[in-house]
Amino acid sequence: MSYGGDDGNRGYGDQQFRGNYGASAPDFSDLASHAQNHGGSNSSYFNQAANFLQQNHGNIANQEVDQDHAVNAHKKLYGGEGGGPTDSNELGAGAALQALKKFSGGAGGGGQNQLIGLAMAEAEKLFDQHSANGNATGDKQSAINSAAEMAFKLYSKGQGSGLGGTGGPAGLMGLASKFLS
Repeated sequence: MSYGGDDGNRGYGDQQFRGNYGASAPDFSDLASHAQNHGGSNSSYFNQAANFLQQNHGNIANQEVDQDHAVNAHKKLYGGEGGGPTDSNELGAGAALQALKKFSGGAGGGGQNQLIGLAMAEAEKLFDQHSANGNATGDKQSAINSAAEMAFKLYSKGQGSGLGGTGGPAGLMGLASKFLS
């Protein structure tokens, strides 16, 4: 067997397990602390969401953002456009857009994990508020996972093609204005 040659299958295997990140997958180990810095209170939920992202980031990064769902969820939750039952996916999507809005307005200041942490903290607050009113369906962990997933997608799209893109802060600002106009 030749170790220096290319057998034609190696690239697919690496791609399958690492997503689009090559040898360096994103590090989500500090998400819980970022969420707590933004007012989140339960680190076990945030740690579970970080594990969820770590295990699924390759698939998540390749998924499209459901813009209509995210914008409608944000309007419902923050724009006074309707009440009633709200499921975990809506809570997560709305929280992620609210986090993007705050983040691009200067509240986040930082990179990917700060945005995701802010989204998770927002989702926890939203879930608690809606649960107290009897309007939350699903569970808190699903809402926090959904927020983390959506924030990761938004950040990835705002950076261009994946995390190594050239979008930078301007890309996120443009993305925020696109979603929240």
